[in-house]
Amino acid sequence: MSQSSAPDAITTLDNCDREPIHIPGSIQNHGTLIAVDREGVVRYVGANVQALLHCAVKVGERLSESQGEACPAIAALLHDGVLALRGERDVPMPGELQVAERQFDVVLHVGSAMLLAEFELRHQTHGELAGFAIQAHRAMEKLRRPRAIDELLQLATEELRALTGFDRVMAYRFRHDNSGEVAAESRIDALDPYLGRRYPASDIPAQARRLYVANTLRLIADVRSPAVALLQEAGAPPLDLSGSILRSVSPIHIEYLSNMGVGASMSVSIVINEQLWGLIACHHMGPRQVPYSVRMACDVIAQVLSANIQSTLARSQADRLQQLAAARTHLIEALLHADEEFTALIQHAPEMAAIFQADAALVAHGAKLAVFGGLSEPAGNAIVQWLAAEPPAQTRQRLLQTQSLPLLAPGLAAVASPWCGLLGIPFDRDRNGWLIFLRKEQIETIHWGGKPDKDIRPGPLGPRLTPRGSFDLWKETVRSTAEHWSALELNAAGQLMDEIVRVQNARTAEMNRTRNQLMAVLGHDLRDPLHSISMAARVLERGGTDGGRAGKIGQRIQSSSSRMQRLVSQVMDMSRLQSGLGLDLQRTDVDLVALLNDLIDEARTAHPGTEIVGTLPAVLSAQVDADRIAQVVVNLIGNARHHGQTGHPIELQAISTGEWHEIAVRNVASPIANDIVRNLFSPFKASSAGNARNRSGMGLGLYIANQIVQGHGGSIGYDYRSPHVVFLVRLPVHRPGTIGA
Repeated sequence: MSQSSAPDAITTLDNCDREPIHIPGSIQNHGTLIAVDREGVVRYVGANVQALLHCAVKVGERLSESQGEACPAIAALLHDGVLALRGERDVPMPGELQVAERQFDVVLHVGSAMLLAEFELRHQTHGELAGFAIQAHRAMEKLRRPRAIDELLQLATEELRALTGFDRVMAYRFRHDNSGEVAAESRIDALDPYLGRRYPASDIPAQARRLYVANTLRLIADVRSPAVALLQEAGAPPLDLSGSILRSVSPIHIEYLSNMGVGASMSVSIVINEQLWGLIACHHMGPRQVPYSVRMACDVIAQVLSANIQSTLARSQADRLQQLAAARTHLIEALLHADEEFTALIQHAPEMAAIFQADAALVAHGAKLAVFGGLSEPAGNAIVQWLAAEPPAQTRQRLLQTQSLPLLAPGLAAVASPWCGLLGIPFDRDRNGWLIFLRKEQIETIHWGGKPDKDIRPGPLGPRLTPRGSFDLWKETVRSTAEHWSALELNAAGQLMDEIVRVQNARTAEMNRTRNQLMAVLGHDLRDPLHSISMAARVLERGGTDGGRAGKIGQRIQSSSSRMQRLVSQVMDMSRLQSGLGLDLQRTDVDLVALLNDLIDEARTAHPGTEIVGTLPAVLSAQVDADRIAQVVVNLIGNARHHGQTGHPIELQAISTGEWHEIAVRNVASPIANDIVRNLFSPFKASSAGNARNRSGMGLGLYIANQIVQGHGGSIGYDYRSPHVVFLVRLPVHRPGTIGA
């Protein structure tokens, strides 16, 4: 048998937040503990069991009547508990035990495949405890009534202090950063008020928070009393005391309470939705042991309080959710009927900003920007430019949210002041489309209960964290932050983004269906009349007798009809591609050099003012669809003529690298802008509209050319080699899937 000792009491900088407070290896000295296994064999026992219970309990043995006068009663209690441990009955309710002149409250609970029996000394008589029950019932009745949350907390502190007799009872409400603020307080006049003071999250480490949820009431009867060791067999693991009422206290917490001048404490958890929402902390300047039955009444009072707070919060959240849902519905309806997102968003941005409790909003899409609520246009532009400039990784997340924009983007601090809170909903990342809500800086003076930083002091095993020695009021002014975005608001923003995306997808699908139908109609119904117009133009061109005027009219008609036929062909190709039919390539053995020479001659004839220089080898044999490759080259020559600088030749070169045939079309021009390059081979590009030298362009040519080349197993790409814009087509020497001779 060995004495179980608590884990090393020297908590270092590395393990402070991982201190195993659930297995201290000891208990408080106002009671004792016996833990038995499924066979009733004692595995752990408090070192003070003989002194308190007058029963010689030994580790590794069962209890017998010969071990002491109280042993039969204890053995009977343990027998019922062992049956519960085996699953043969429910765990017995708390009871009592008389040992000589002493009364004990007996609490049994099951944990870690062990039955734990705890015996806590009781100092009050049955008559005294009966009065507590009536008082507790009245407190519960008061706390059941609907009230504001702050009023409920204040009432709870007053009722618990009257019930327990503690010198001070405080109600903490935890904030989003896990710091706790004293929202209500009841105290004796001799103590300084703590109402309104805040305590840092580090005062309650993560492992302590978990225990506050699992075991909602905790009593430390005498901060300065020595702990009692648990005895156990050598090599046995420490006993898990997570659910124990007698678990001893972390040395760090003892030091913390001592620095506050506290002699005893009790905490009761306010748990909402299985989360630690708040805490009722009771302090006494000297030792104070609250009877177990009174503590259980306090626990029930806290549950009534938690239920009432949860109902109040649920009603408030339901109201906000209803407001958010209604505003979202209005916006989505507008989006469904609007021609574009930007128009609908700017109409509803002020309403959405109010619902999200934002001070301002902005809507950006491409080069368009609208600001609302006192946000200046320069500040809005600066934010949009920052979003477009590939800033930190936060902007690539589903939503962009921060309560401290100046810290996230220091370059915006001056121009975007006083805006610190930002909630951004991206609706078109490719064109920098954002719906953004903003909150102003909230300058806050925090009244801390002592300077929140822990002290670092040397100890026997090196540096150790110590609780702050002073809990006097310490003020801190916090700037460059705004009120944080709540989980409800973030969820609502995510739902709004999903709805916008669904609207966009539905609109895109409808536009694609309409576009494909239009393409099919244009391609089918216009091709035949255009062919007739072209034939009539040729007749006019050849048979005029009026000095050439009819011939000129015929040439103009021929040129216009040829251009219309090319457009119709592109529409037909686009329709096939978007319908998934492909371009139906007909491959044959083709000499690319002969094909390119013919295309150069045709271009020179059609545009005698344009100089075209060909640099070609003697022969380039390939298996390709000659008409489709001609379509690619004609498109590239046409683009070079439309976009190149006048007075400079268009260069067409072709070479073979062994594995690839490469066809390059060059023209002198400025480099293409990066934002255009990203969508260069996409259909219906915005950059294709408004070109004075190619007014009939629809942005389909390069898209179709790319599809043709890819269909041949090749690639087409853009490069700028000053002063030339270069488009390079690479075609495989041999058809993919075949082996050359």
